[in-house]
Amino acid sequence: MAPSSGSRPDHGKGQVILMDDRFTRTRMLLGDEAMERLAAAKVAVFGVGGVGGYVVEGLARSGIGSFVLIDHDKVSKSNINRQIIATEQTIGQSKTSVMKRRILEINPTAEVEERQCFFLPENAGEFEFSSYSYVVDAVDTVTAKLEIIVTAKACHVPVISSMGTGNKLDPAKLQVADIYETKNCPLAKVMRHELRKRGVESLKVVYSTEEPAIPSLPDKVIPSVAFVPSVAGLMIAGEVVRELAE
Repeated sequence: MAPSSGSRPDHGKGQVILMDDRFTRTRMLLGDEAMERLAAAKVAVFGVGGVGGYVVEGLARSGIGSFVLIDHDKVSKSNINRQIIATEQTIGQSKTSVMKRRILEINPTAEVEERQCFFLPENAGEFEFSSYSYVVDAVDTVTAKLEIIVTAKACHVPVISSMGTGNKLDPAKLQVADIYETKNCPLAKVMRHELRKRGVESLKVVYSTEEPAIPSLPDKVIPSVAFVPSVAGLMIAGEVVRELAE
């Protein structure tokens, strides 16, 4: 019997894939078991700005079932050039709240926990790292990044970290590497030094090999564009999905 409208046979496997399923095309690549693993996974994303927002976007559209979003900040007009949640309508709103709404608009069955706070060594004990399937570090401050990474490692939870994406212009220079193989990234240089002191032997990161676009910045505001943080975020999402789907 021919498949009904809106469905198609699964390449002779005797199953019918419903083409109106929001994750149909992902399921065709990964398979049912992998999709079940993604739906059962709980991913904590620390920082939902330029990089982290696109991480969450990629994860939500890939079928991740549960999220913990950690960010203290509100959307500002200066975020509009690079953050997926930033529009004229969301200015002044909590980033985690805007991101939560977006996740649920993509996948209403997802579970989303908001933590509107800074993550610091002082409150690290309030987070149940052992319950996370994966941890994404997309924050800016070195102190918070180190605490996230060290805590995740201590709990034997996989973690991936974003290095600097500001002051860069070429998304083709982004790559996945171990932190100790990075170059041309000022943030990664600091992180390598600090992680060695803490006995962290390896860490998966996404970073750019590109030299800083502006060699010397006059102040602490780091310039950025739309197409570098976003690509970094989607690369991180890809790493997380592929690992969890295995």
